[in-house]
Amino acid sequence: MRNLLDFVIKHSSWFVFLFFAILSCRLLFNSNPYQHSIYFTSANVVCSSVYELFNNVTSYFHLRDINEDLQQRNAMLENEMVSLRNEINNYKMLLPDTNAVPEVYQHFDFVIAHVISNSVSQPYNYITINRGSDDGIRPEMGVVDQNGVVGIVNVVGRHSARIVSLLNPNLRLSCKVKNSDFFGSLVWDCESPQYAVLEELPRHVEFENGDTIITSGYSTVFPEGLIVGVIDGKMPTNDDNFYTLRIRLTTDFSRLSTVRAIKNNMKDELRELEKADFGNSNKERGKS
Repeated sequence: MRNLLDFVIKHSSWFVFLFFAILSCRLLFNSNPYQHSIYFTSANVVCSSVYELFNNVTSYFHLRDINEDLQQRNAMLENEMVSLRNEINNYKMLLPDTNAVPEVYQHFDFVIAHVISNSVSQPYNYITINRGSDDGIRPEMGVVDQNGVVGIVNVVGRHSARIVSLLNPNLRLSCKVKNSDFFGSLVWDCESPQYAVLEELPRHVEFENGDTIITSGYSTVFPEGLIVGVIDGKMPTNDDNFYTLRIRLTTDFSRLSTVRAIKNNMKDELRELEKADFGNSNKERGKS
């Protein structure tokens, strides 16, 4: 306590000066309208800058929650889109004199997951997510993010799963040019993580650079119409019957964060039908 009193007494002149300076400023700003307005304008500028900085910092820490919410909304919208497509097909079947062929009914659910491990520079790249069998993840489920196709689940644990990345030459994806019925096989060529190669596209397919490449839907993994990339140009090939195209992928694999695993609720039924068709074919061959 004595040290505090000694400090105050030693610097008393500064405290007196500070007191009169504050009092003078208060009298100046309160008694003169012009100075009063200048004070409030400056104070508002400082406060707004501080609030803006604080808001930017807090917004940054909430980006993950915002991103997850957007992913959930995207999943809901995709479910609604599939439902609307099925309803349209139902109405087409009821309309008389229609030549429209109804699409196969497809029912998909989505499981939101976060990427906890990812590689883009290896010859064979894999991704690990924080969802597993307890969350409904199963092998051979397709995985996408907000920009496009990511890969396919191949190993599943209770609380995590491994995905074969699209940047893995072991993964071949059936794709087609948007608004076309002809498809090819997309595979990574182990060069840039931003590009892949679309092979075996028939020569009579018409396309231009910048056209969108989408999933063909010829599997139980991905529904038709999911964006994969855009055409960046032709590549040399020795086969005169097919094109080989360079595809710029829409998914940024170096910045993967939140993804969606696609669950096909008709997968088991389609598998059973395929087994039945295969069995009937063998019986017919045996009879012949």
